[in-house]
Order: sequence, then C-alpha cells, then structure tokens
Amino acid sequence: MQTDKTTAGIPDKNLDINIGIIGFGYIGTEVFRLLLAQRQYIMKKTGRKLIVKSVAEKDLSKKQDLISSHKEVTFTSDPYDIINDAGIDIVVELIGGINPAYEIIISALKNGKYVVTANKDLIANKGADIFREAEKNNVDILFEASVGGGIPIIGPLKSSLASNNILKIVGILNGTTNFILTKMKENSLGFEDALKIAQELGYAEANPASDIEGKDAANKLAILASIAFNSRVHFEEVYREGIEKISISDILYADELGYNIKLLAIGSEENGKINVRVHPALVPKSHILASIKDTFNAVYFYGNYVGEIMSFGRGAGDKPTASSVVGDIISIARNFDRNNKHVIFGCTCFTHKQIMPFLETSDKFYILMDVIDRSGVLAQIAAVFGKKEVSIQSMVQKQTDASGTARLIFITHNTLNKSLYDAVAELKKINVVKKIINILRVEELES
Repeated sequence: MQTDKTTAGIPDKNLDINIGIIGFGYIGTEVFRLLLAQRQYIMKKTGRKLIVKSVAEKDLSKKQDLISSHKEVTFTSDPYDIINDAGIDIVVELIGGINPAYEIIISALKNGKYVVTANKDLIANKGADIFREAEKNNVDILFEASVGGGIPIIGPLKSSLASNNILKIVGILNGTTNFILTKMKENSLGFEDALKIAQELGYAEANPASDIEGKDAANKLAILASIAFNSRVHFEEVYREGIEKISISDILYADELGYNIKLLAIGSEENGKINVRVHPALVPKSHILASIKDTFNAVYFYGNYVGEIMSFGRGAGDKPTASSVVGDIISIARNFDRNNKHVIFGCTCFTHKQIMPFLETSDKFYILMDVIDRSGVLAQIAAVFGKKEVSIQSMVQKQTDASGTARLIFITHNTLNKSLYDAVAELKKINVVKKIINILRVEELES
C-alpha cells in the first residue's frame, strides 16, 4: 500500500483505497464484479485505485470459481478479519438483517473505517446509534442502496435537494407488491395466485411477510423521512397496512372508478409534525404513479423550491443495487484522506419533530360493503356517517343478488381517521349491514 503524501495540503490522488466486502451473496458478488470490471473507468473519475483486498462470507463453498481466479484477494469466513485489518479503508456490509450486521458495522466504525451498506432494516431501526458512532470516529456511513436499489434517491436528498424544505414524499418502494398488484389487474388474478407467480419468478420470498405486510416499504420510508424532514423516524413509528386484503373485486371496482391500486409509502410534514404511513391506496389513473408496473419503483418529492420531481427505476436486483453500492464507494474515494478523515454527508437529523398520531390524520376512503337490499337502508347508513362526521362524496350500487343483498361502494370526502373507524364500528352493529368487505384510502395526487 502506498504512503499518503500531500502537497500544500492536497492529498495524493494516486493513493490506493482498499475495500473489504462482508457478505458475498448475489449482491456482494455483483459489487465485486463491478469494481473489477470498471476499475480503470472508476480510477479516471476518482484519481484513486480501488482495490478489493478481502471478502468475508460464512459459506465460500459456492464461490470456488471466483476464489480460484482471484488469488490477489483474501477470502475468509470471519468478518472480523476485515474489520481488524489496518489496511482496509472501506468496509462494505452486504449480509442484511440487524444482527450481526449491527455489531459488524459498529466495530468497523470504531476502527476508523468508512462503511457502505445496502441494509434498510439496520438503517431504519438502528440508524441513530450508527450515525452517532460514525461521527464520534470522524468517518461516515453511506447507504444509497438501502432505498430504491439502483435509483438515486438518498444522495439527491442530501445534496442537490438540500436547500429545499421537502413537504411530501409519495412512493412505490416495494417491487414485489407492485408486481403482485400488476398481475392481479392485468391477468384478473386473486391475491394468492398473483403471489404464487411472484414466488415462482423469485420476486417474492417463500415467506413474503416483509413485503406483503408493508414492512419493507415502512423501513425504506423511515429512512427517507428521516433525511427529508431532518428528524429521526423509526420503523415502528410508521403506520402500516399491507396488501393481503386486496381482492380482485377491489382491483376491478377501482378500475371502473378511474383508479389503480398501489402500495404507497407517504411521508409529509405539516406545522412541525411528521405523518408517515404505508398502505394500499386508490391512485388516479391520470397520475404517473398509477402507471408504474411490475417490479419498478418510483418516488415523488415535493420541495418548496424545486417543486415536484420523480425518481424511477428498478428498486431491487443485483446489478441496480451494486450500482448504488459502488456509487457510495466512489463518493468516499473522491473525498478520502487518511490523515484527515471527515464526514462527507453526515446525518441530517438535526431536529426532533413529533410523529402525528395516525388517528388524528385525515384521508379520503373507499368503503366496500354488502347490505340488505330494501328501502330505508341508505338512510340508516347515511345517519351513521352523519353522526360520526363522515362526509360522503359518492355512492355506487354494484349488484343485487338472489338473497336480497346489495353491494355498495362509498367514496368519502377527506375524513379524520378516527371518525371513519368510529363510523365503521357503528355500521357493523346495525342489522342492515351484512358485511364491511374492505376499506382503502384514496390518494388524489396532483397530475
């Protein structure tokens, strides 16, 4: 390794930067390949040679071809061989999950190493502790790939959009659920059948709970909201509903009404309070988010100066994610000086804002119910809505069956969540309402 030399305080641009990769799965392998394939191109951009010195993976048996063809790289099953190596400058953590990733990253930061990660669970749940440790040791941790795979989102928020007050974030942040909802509509499938296709294609895990219950999107929203609103938002503070209750009937009814159903992650700030939520919603077909299909992600930002902008692309996959990981490595390389390590971006959470209690927030609602088909029923339902201060925008009767049951769709005006839930609880008690089938939110986004 070359000795760091400076001239008039300017770091030697030919300095080698050594990288250790922890986690050699499909993303880690692609990061390794990208760094090698683009080595000369990256060196021209940074003036630094980026060298993969070590790789740690608990099971290296499936990587023998790569190991045998790269004798210059040290392969190990112990991540601490990398963390404790004084010659390693940047640690890339790609094992995922909270433990042992948290201990690994904290140890790396304590040893004065920059860290790059794609770990959304860790940043959303332990970000405050990690950023504190990075600041204490005058290094940084970059995590662009934790949200949106290869889509540049976090970097622009921290740099080119940094002068803006971000007023609102609206995004499709989970490709698995977007694929399922796309298949349901395009192939007229039920939820379980669409999920099975997603699993067969490798878009959904055998246990898909993190995706379909909205946990994955909530983790990503917690990260984005923390940066956008300059106040730490934790995963557990994000209101969350998944897509399990969406039926083909909901998909078709929404289509007739001029909407597509998407799992949205929404963050906003009003009067110094933050509202963060993940839930399925009816999106007007006229809005571009309604047209985002399959595994693609898209995120809208509303800034007080820049106005409305959108980032769009593949939100997952080995190559898009590797692109973001290596982008973070390049950001560090461009600013790297072993004698004077410094924070590149730092944590933007310099305030502490209250999270709005979800019941105190307002939404428009789609309500699907089966009722007894006879005179006076609508009057009874309207009386309950009126009593609970729920204003109805429109009502459509879809069908009447032989048993005397009518299916009704209500769209409300903007309504306090608590009022809506109180009204639904009361409706369930009156005998003319056979079943409240589903309740979804309606997001009338500006076109």
